[in-house]
Amino acid sequence: MSEDREAQEDELLALASIYDGEEFHQAESAQGGEIQICLELPPDFKVVVRGEQTTEYAVCFLPPLVLNFELPADYPSLSAPVFTLSSKWMTKAQLSTLCRRLDELWEENQGCVILFTWMQFLKEETLDFLCIKSPLEVNRNNTKLCGERRKADTTAADVASKPEVAEKKPEMITEKLGQHPSKLDPRAVVLMDPRADPLPQLLDFDEAQRQKVFDSKVFCCGICFSEKLGSNCLCFKECQHVYCNACMTEYFQIQIRDGNVQCLNCPEPKCTSIATPLQVKQLVDEELFARYDRLLLQSTLDLMADVVYCPRQFCGTAVMVEPDTTMGICSACQHAFCTMCKLAYHGVSHCKIPAEELRNLKDEYLSATPEGKKFMEKRFGKRVIQKAVEESFSRDWLTENCKCCPKCGTNIQKVDGCNKMTCTSCKQYFCWLCLGVLSKVNPYGHFNNPHSPCFNQLFQGVDVDDDDNFWSDEED
Repeated sequence: MSEDREAQEDELLALASIYDGEEFHQAESAQGGEIQICLELPPDFKVVVRGEQTTEYAVCFLPPLVLNFELPADYPSLSAPVFTLSSKWMTKAQLSTLCRRLDELWEENQGCVILFTWMQFLKEETLDFLCIKSPLEVNRNNTKLCGERRKADTTAADVASKPEVAEKKPEMITEKLGQHPSKLDPRAVVLMDPRADPLPQLLDFDEAQRQKVFDSKVFCCGICFSEKLGSNCLCFKECQHVYCNACMTEYFQIQIRDGNVQCLNCPEPKCTSIATPLQVKQLVDEELFARYDRLLLQSTLDLMADVVYCPRQFCGTAVMVEPDTTMGICSACQHAFCTMCKLAYHGVSHCKIPAEELRNLKDEYLSATPEGKKFMEKRFGKRVIQKAVEESFSRDWLTENCKCCPKCGTNIQKVDGCNKMTCTSCKQYFCWLCLGVLSKVNPYGHFNNPHSPCFNQLFQGVDVDDDDNFWSDEED
């Protein structure tokens, strides 16, 4: 075996022992392979969309640079490795600049194996070399932006090829449009479709890598205090509290069966982090998740002011209500109903609402916050709310100050006088104390009968002082 071949075998063996199968993959049919290099990002590194600087996305990982290489027979004594460098988020100009830097590193170390040196440079020095700082700007899917990006790539590569510019910041490269025409490095490959939106791919990759790191660590469950791998744990996104899957599965099952789908929050006291639907789906069976999904949708619709449900028990379809109206028409069964009382739509006629329900509506409205009152007025209508409050107060006043005629039910108020009352509607005599019907021939017999519960109570409750003052005024 030649010295070059032996050096190649040793280098590939060393790389295979240092990096795992995802980072380094050796080709089976040739002296070559593929290396994926994840850059080391500084803390609090962020990504922004060009023109939308108000929203920043914190990331810990960016999609790797991919170095595909093949080792010539006379490597490393004479020839450098044949390679291509590709990326999903870098421009072709940036990749071309890196390719030229790899060539320089080979020239500085000619005769020595170079792959590990290249990998260390790409991993540790790429951001500084290209002056990439946080926040990293990316373009949304936009034909004009894509055209500008390709034009800038061509010009940047042209200018960067000049020795006096190569040492300067890449931002200066784009300033000399139309000068020093040359071609971009053919070894630089942009993997992203110029018509695609790179942001979702960047965020998805970051999320996947974070999960991979989480799965490999050991955590102490905050409920059972057992130590388990992250792959067997759940981490709440907002608070980063960690619990084992077994504890959280039981917790989710109990809450969903009880209908508390809005309470799948972190078990830590006073913590308000909520589990995502994806996390719930991973821990419960399909039937329970279907119940969770249905109840979550229903509870969300319940919070919408312009959504009610068809009152028919066999239907229950969600119905959108037009503003300033109390009529709802179910799209499934075509039932027209009043959104206030849930009975068949009755036009301008008043809703037949039981006194207890009306009182509850009034109490809820009076105890609500200003925002809550506006919400109720929007949902039920301000006129309906006002009517409910007024009618509830009227009913309360009638209950406290009036009694119903035992014959016709008319409300009767007793201002003064004896307890023998006469209904203003049907003229029936009745007792104010026991509401018993009195004889029209001898209505006072009820108060003179020793066996009557109101015996000698004709003037029971009458203010005697008022009567004395009345008679004294008459005498004067």
